[in-house]
Amino acid sequence: MRLTKVVCCSAALALSAPALETPAQAAEPSATRVYENTLTPIRDPKPILADHPKYVEPIRETARFEAPVLVDDADADLDLRAWRFSYNARGIIEIPNRLRMDRTAVVVVHPWGVDDGQGWRTPQPAGAAFQCTPAKNAIVIDHGKDVIDPLLKALRGKVKVVSYSLPGKEDPVRKKVYRSVRGTPTASDRAEGAKLLTAALLAFPYDKGGSLPTSIAVSPETPTLGYFGAFPGLDATAKYDPKGFWEQPIPVMKTIDVAPDDVVFYDGEGYPLLRDFLKSQGVRHVILAGYNTDMCVCLTTAGYKNLRQDFDVFLVGDATIATFPGNPSPRFATNAAVSFAALDLFITQTSWIKPRPATAHTR
Repeated sequence: MRLTKVVCCSAALALSAPALETPAQAAEPSATRVYENTLTPIRDPKPILADHPKYVEPIRETARFEAPVLVDDADADLDLRAWRFSYNARGIIEIPNRLRMDRTAVVVVHPWGVDDGQGWRTPQPAGAAFQCTPAKNAIVIDHGKDVIDPLLKALRGKVKVVSYSLPGKEDPVRKKVYRSVRGTPTASDRAEGAKLLTAALLAFPYDKGGSLPTSIAVSPETPTLGYFGAFPGLDATAKYDPKGFWEQPIPVMKTIDVAPDDVVFYDGEGYPLLRDFLKSQGVRHVILAGYNTDMCVCLTTAGYKNLRQDFDVFLVGDATIATFPGNPSPRFATNAAVSFAALDLFITQTSWIKPRPATAHTR
């Protein structure tokens, strides 16, 4: 199956994406073990994802079960509790996991730096990027500061890889700013790259976007067809976003502190490059975060539909945000998107990701 166009992070960014791997293409396990799928009811369970209600409405399902440890690395040094939903089990199944951090990567999907002071801005008067309005972008920029950056700071230097995915391919500017699979820029490279990035982003004519239509030709018999054809709910083409807008060197949002050893993957370079890099680092488990839960976190190069074919994937339910048109807050949209993902994906939360005491590292 080939994904040729992605409506990404709420903006209609046409990207040429690699084929999603099918299960038959995924590497066969070298051995198997028997997992005892014993479900024990949990009495009086507390809501899940209740730490950041500004961004995600808590999960209040009370039909909950505890199951045995699933991921059980020898010499594990990270406890990661996770849950999934099963209609057949009639509720949520919670599973503790014991991971080795040197086999674990954190991947943040599409933390785009738009309307955050770095220079890349939503085109005016009617352009769209990321969450599609400056007001919605501000909410997600705050989320990066409040939730994702603290998570990365807690795990950086312990897990094997901290990484991000961004649109396009590695370009001369971002090559100087961020580490990639090809190499790590020096301190002088990064300083020069930061200047080049600012200059490039500030030079773009963001005020040259198109205006909304003031009149629309419609059919007298089916006027809604012509109306939405001329005036869709989202249009991020050159009609509203000036030509060249999507070719800018999109940075990581300013509210996330990118360390020199953090790695950036680029959508246009394909999933196999990302997969092979992680495997070369000995990674088996991925802690996934980013934007947006219902789009890029699912479908792009670093999305879980690719990653779960090769790695144990745990989506951090409070370190992601879903698209939220028609609402001033993402909390209910994120709840719904995470709940739907939980049918075939493990969900965790920031407070459930805990380094293990040194005395508990071996089992």
